[in-house]
Amino acid sequence: MQVVTTIEGLKAELRKLRVEGKSIGLVPTMGALHAGHASLVRRSVAENGATAVSVFVNPTQFNDKNDLQHYPRTLGADCKLLETLGADLVFAPAPEEVYPEPDTRRFSYPPIDTVMEGAHRPGHFNGVCQIVSKLFLWVEPDNAYFGEKDFQQIAVVRAMVNDLRLPVTICPCPIVREESGLALSSRNALLTPAEKVTAANIFRVLKDSQTFAAGHTVAETHDYVVNSLNAISGLEVEYYQIVDDTTLQPVDSWTAASGIVGCITVYCGSQPVRLIDNIRYR
Repeated sequence: MQVVTTIEGLKAELRKLRVEGKSIGLVPTMGALHAGHASLVRRSVAENGATAVSVFVNPTQFNDKNDLQHYPRTLGADCKLLETLGADLVFAPAPEEVYPEPDTRRFSYPPIDTVMEGAHRPGHFNGVCQIVSKLFLWVEPDNAYFGEKDFQQIAVVRAMVNDLRLPVTICPCPIVREESGLALSSRNALLTPAEKVTAANIFRVLKDSQTFAAGHTVAETHDYVVNSLNAISGLEVEYYQIVDDTTLQPVDSWTAASGIVGCITVYCGSQPVRLIDNIRYR
């Protein structure tokens, strides 16, 4: 496995792989890798001739400087894990390599990027599109793998790919969870053991809401989830929206769309950690 830190080094290694006729899978990450990331890498290794993994904490998608500063960084451990998983190439650049000057490009895909995370984290998806478009330009992957925990992000990236007409297939991968049900996230490392127990209630309530929804309206189901979680000490719901899984617009009935997903963001702990999750109703 090769580890490169420059764009030219990345392209040189990719040329070697392409000369061998290998298809390229890309797994974009911000590091602090866990079993969820590992599942993406394993799938890419199984479906492509070679797999490249980017490890880069992208500053342009953080609207909270404190969040950026405290985001976990574990490059040494990440590389050890990736080698065991069969990755061929790791791209771990410094911020000045990716952004030698400010990226002034603006990406806008309403209404997909203006609700939920888009409404609560201004500029977040613009930053996501900036870094992912750069990675797609430099790597030119055949396939790119993203976890469904970031459900809205996948929809935004798909919109960008269609807009720019990029020849890459976006491959969503199922959420991987701890035994407690807590969705795996790099941010989980910021939780104390007791807070992780508390955070497991997020998925428990979401699962319970699937049963609840069978006999109640969308509005009642929304309130059930929000009220149940806010009643638990240490949890505070930022938003919960039940949406069409294609347009990401809120629905008002269970027959309003063929696919319906509930997307949630919850703050957990005394030094609040922002956690996201989702559940499928239809």
